[in-house]
Amino acid sequence: MAGLSRSLSTCLHSGQLALLAILVSGGIVLQILACALYNNWWPMLTALMYVILPMPLLFFTGSNSSSLMSNEGNGWVNFTKFLTGASVIGSIAIPSILKHANLIGWGALAMELSSFVVFGVAILWFLQMSNHDDYSYF
Repeated sequence: MAGLSRSLSTCLHSGQLALLAILVSGGIVLQILACALYNNWWPMLTALMYVILPMPLLFFTGSNSSSLMSNEGNGWVNFTKFLTGASVIGSIAIPSILKHANLIGWGALAMELSSFVVFGVAILWFLQMSNHDDYSYF
């Protein structure tokens, strides 16, 4: 998008950030609705995993997030990948286990898993946005 003016480029970037914020808000709404509609707050345990998920990335990678996408890395990068993967699996496993124990219903499980998908799309979109510099979007 080299032919666009700087103000139009900034406007497009702001629009992407706004859509990203709408995605995250939608995931939070689905998370709360899964609890409130069925008057059962057990699915809120998944929110703990959403809080724990970015912690290994913040503590062990610092500002060099490109090392997470490579095959090589030191022990800390591999440990970060392991903890992040365990948190992602926990985000799927907690609602599934709660449904298996008959603590939540099918509707709450569907909303929890759809909330996970919405958060996942938002995270992947954010990573795609942050990999580009200010002048190239595609």
